[in-house]
Amino acid sequence: MNLRTFLSLAAIATVTLSLAACGGGGSSSSTGSSGPAPAGDAATYQVTGSLTGLAAGKSITLLGNGQPVVVSQNGVFQISAALPAGAAYTVTVGTQPQGETCVVTNGAGVIDTSNVVDVTVTCAATKPQFAYVANTFGNVSAYSIDASTGALTPVPGSPFAAGSDPFSVTVNPAGTFAYVANGGSDNVSTYSIDASTGALTPVPGSPFAAGSNPFSVTVNPAGTFAYVANQGSANVSAYSIDASTGALTPVSGSPFAAGTAPSSVTVNPAGTFAYVANIGSANVSAYSIDASTGALTPIPGSPFAAYASPVSVTVNPAGTFAYVANEGSYVVLAYSIDASTGALTPFPGTPFATGHYPISVTVNPAGTFAYVANQGSANVSAYSIDANTGALTPVPGSPFAAGASPYSVTVNPAGTFAYVANRDSGNVSAYSIDASTGALTPVSGSPFAAGVLPVSIAVAQP
Repeated sequence: MNLRTFLSLAAIATVTLSLAACGGGGSSSSTGSSGPAPAGDAATYQVTGSLTGLAAGKSITLLGNGQPVVVSQNGVFQISAALPAGAAYTVTVGTQPQGETCVVTNGAGVIDTSNVVDVTVTCAATKPQFAYVANTFGNVSAYSIDASTGALTPVPGSPFAAGSDPFSVTVNPAGTFAYVANGGSDNVSTYSIDASTGALTPVPGSPFAAGSNPFSVTVNPAGTFAYVANQGSANVSAYSIDASTGALTPVSGSPFAAGTAPSSVTVNPAGTFAYVANIGSANVSAYSIDASTGALTPIPGSPFAAYASPVSVTVNPAGTFAYVANEGSYVVLAYSIDASTGALTPFPGTPFATGHYPISVTVNPAGTFAYVANQGSANVSAYSIDANTGALTPVPGSPFAAGASPYSVTVNPAGTFAYVANRDSGNVSAYSIDASTGALTPVSGSPFAAGVLPVSIAVAQP
């Protein structure tokens, strides 16, 4: 039975979109055949999948190689047609259904000589989401997020006490623990997150000692290790995380040497490499991560040159590109990542212009857009990401206005909202994200009050 007959028997509404070949990795694990091609024509193949869990009356916008396709009921859907062998494809979620979160499996690959039929999209009721803001004057503001509007409401008990000069906040991937790097007290506050209310409770043993002036904290994708960039001692503290309590234990060999004044640390999605932006030495340190111990080993060629004052580093969800905000040169540097070694190579077109004093860069969960908080120009630069090259192109309307001295930008796990901590205006700007263009629109009620000098923001979904 060919695909057209199968779709007809499935009795569903399908949307067909012809995609240009781009992005994605791996190889197709598809089955089936395309049917014979007309004489003189090259054979082409189709990308289809199945959707489950979508509530009645709702719809989801999928992105096939970045192009939107709306699907409004469960069953088989068609995301592309007329793709030749060797063409790459990606299927990601553009806009989540209201009140639900959908996850794509087998969403990237390369067409071989058969139709792709193994893409799956699974939807479920959205879990509560919470936002956490590190306020320099010693506490953390906590908010519940309205899943429909993106609006923020303080959770009971907020703000929660932290150490001296908290500069950075992050959450583990499961959304069960929060970590705050306290630059003034040289330690890390650790909290358990109440899955119902979002309230923070210090875990036994918190705070945990760090190096001098810890400025950035991150957790690996498995939630097993935490890393802290210590500006004052020019190194990175590494910890194993107790799965039940969230408590931190230094790994053997920690701390690990970095460049001068390391200001940002991140881990790639596979958990195999760590990257540190060194604002004082204008470079990026790169490390391989021991999967069993969490120890860091500098990779060949590290550190890699950056521009003036690299202050923030992030990696796209596919683990193929790294982006560094260079505060002193008003640009974002973009690098390709060697999948086997973790080495960084600037790619053509880099650097990309930003606003004044870019201090934070992030990529949305689908890997289609990047956002940069520009401290000096009080706005946020937004870019679309080329799936093949990683190149950045400003989205229509960019940059978007923020508060005074926007210091940190993040995107919620669903990719529907962006949040910016505005240091000098003491609040948080909240935006809805256009799934097709990446443009930002302030949500009703934005900005939302925070504490004194908010400098970092993270979103959790327990």
